[in-house]
Amino acid sequence: MHDIRAIRENPAAFDAALARRGDAPMSSDLLRLDESRRAKILAAETAQADQNKASKEVGAAKGRGDEAEFERLRTLVAEKKAEVARMQTEAKDLDALLVDQLARIANLPADDVPEGADEDDNVEVNRWGTPRTFDFTPKEHYEIPSVAAAMDFETAAKTSGSRFVNLSKGVARVHRALAQFMLDTHIDKNGLTEMQTPVLVRDEAMYGTDKLPKFGEDSYQTINGWWLIPTSEVTLTYSVSGDILEERDLPIRMTAHTVCFRSEAGSAGKDTAGMLRQHQFEKVEMVSITHPEKSDDEQKRMLRCAEGILEQLGIPYRTVVLCTGDMGFGARRTFDIEAWLPGQGTYREISSVSTTGDFQARRMNARFRPEGGGKPEYVHTLNGSGLAVGRCLIAVLENGQNSDGTVTLPDVLAPYLGGKLTLLNNGSLS
Repeated sequence: MHDIRAIRENPAAFDAALARRGDAPMSSDLLRLDESRRAKILAAETAQADQNKASKEVGAAKGRGDEAEFERLRTLVAEKKAEVARMQTEAKDLDALLVDQLARIANLPADDVPEGADEDDNVEVNRWGTPRTFDFTPKEHYEIPSVAAAMDFETAAKTSGSRFVNLSKGVARVHRALAQFMLDTHIDKNGLTEMQTPVLVRDEAMYGTDKLPKFGEDSYQTINGWWLIPTSEVTLTYSVSGDILEERDLPIRMTAHTVCFRSEAGSAGKDTAGMLRQHQFEKVEMVSITHPEKSDDEQKRMLRCAEGILEQLGIPYRTVVLCTGDMGFGARRTFDIEAWLPGQGTYREISSVSTTGDFQARRMNARFRPEGGGKPEYVHTLNGSGLAVGRCLIAVLENGQNSDGTVTLPDVLAPYLGGKLTLLNNGSLS
């Protein structure tokens, strides 16, 4: 959500920031609507003052027996009362329209975000690990014999349709182990607080975390109005909605492992093979609620938390900063971490770490009270995948595949797999 006062103060800067995203200028229309809204509010206040004045004079006219003046004033009071109600209604309608328009405008990019049109203009900022050299042609995850024995798309399609998968045997256990490993790392080493949150949320939570009103088609809604979360960013971030936090309690750092749901609207034909793009998937999410002056440093810290997971798993990756044309709606700045997938011979996104500034905080009225006193200020909110469990599973399987169809798993998972680090061709662990 944007601050209309900031747009009033510098409309040219607002339009220039939108232009960096490739959006048309909007300040003139917004300020015209804002001016009409403020005029209606002023008119209502003026009519209210006239009503109050006439109300006081009614009694005086009655007291001195001036029946004609009494009737005139009584009629005037009724007219002003109706005028006040009409003006207040019109102002309320204009205010709702302004809020709705502001809510549909993407966040403004940070000054250091590179300009560009799409993913081809993203800028690499870090690279770790050397992709393994295979003495055979590496397969995609679903083609590896030991994986294919425990990754069933056909049965999932019978129950749910396309873009779903049933995991069994060793693959299911590795998937579970990865989520547990991520959680334990974030809790024990990275200082995050584990949360267990609902996967069904109300409109307000989706709106407050910028998923509504513009992107409702990207998520699933139940017949009684709840939304299935696209990520636990929604529940973790919205947990501070309406709160005035104490500055000494910041930052608040949370993590959660949840099932997530996305309709994948507009992705027809993309990544239809395998489990790279699913309607239902699992993520270990990270969310931070911070002081505005510390949010940039917090984003860097969160990025290292996510990168560290891949490094412990031995998965080569690269980190890119998204250009203005590729950033998500609510982000001021986003770093994507892309894991190396030898089956595709390319890097694919496995985590996004974004700062939204006060964009979400304004929508859900989340503030903090400065320690030195003064007016409460909006917090900054950040979110990041730490990591997408299914995509991490893909990276582990593809990077660990052997010529005989088995998969060698990372040593760091041994405590979660009973020491069994080989996925056999029948899908079991050994």
